[in-house]
Amino acid sequence: MDDSRRVALDVADGVATVRLDRPEKMNALDPAMFAAILATGKELMDRDDVSAVVLHGAGRAFCAGLDFGSFADMAERGEERTRERQANAPEPLGAAGALAQQVVHVWSLVPAPVIAAVHGYAFGGGLQIALGADIRLVAPDAQLSLMEIQWGIVPDMCGTQLLPELVGRDVAKELALTGRKVSGTDAARLGMATREEADPLAAALELATEIAGHSRNATRAIKRLVDLAGRVPLAEGLAAEQREIGQLIGSPEQAAVVRRRLGGGS
Repeated sequence: MDDSRRVALDVADGVATVRLDRPEKMNALDPAMFAAILATGKELMDRDDVSAVVLHGAGRAFCAGLDFGSFADMAERGEERTRERQANAPEPLGAAGALAQQVVHVWSLVPAPVIAAVHGYAFGGGLQIALGADIRLVAPDAQLSLMEIQWGIVPDMCGTQLLPELVGRDVAKELALTGRKVSGTDAARLGMATREEADPLAAALELATEIAGHSRNATRAIKRLVDLAGRVPLAEGLAAEQREIGQLIGSPEQAAVVRRRLGGGS
């Protein structure tokens, strides 16, 4: 396989399938993988033919986290590496300034709902990428961990900001402070995952197809509105609801949906 190839993107019938494609390394994150994930997310931000996105990993893992070579590099050239990161900082993307944060945050900026199908390992940065999705379907025997503490660092790919919203501050602290692994079953119980599925990829594709069958404008509006909840004052969120419904009611797409429903369509 071409070593520069890291992510595969396919779009069919309104569903975009994004595959982390470094199976020989369990889709570990190296500079090329970071760049490919961000480029793919940015492409999907601008596509108007996508109604839902499925994000998954090839081979035995969703994503095993940072490439081991990066940890060795941290130990050997820590201060120099920090200076390089600061000097090569990309342009901000939404709320995210650092590249590592952008590969997670970009999925919240994709207008279409994003479903992560998690199997095998989702460690460190791999788990944080999954946290950036709107919905997470996980295999019962998957293993998930914010294990940065075991390498003497902190989760720096949006994990400290996204996980507390899902599991609560105390559970997020316990998981991040210990780096312990949880199964897919436990992840669903804790709220880290939406639900467990024996075949998360098949389930994610089925869900994406269902979403793609609905009004694209409405599903995108729902994503925008729910993402505001708890992050803006209530009055602002309620006002956003009224703006969205005002733009949808009577629109050509909404009128077509009503005609199908009244005509007996599903």
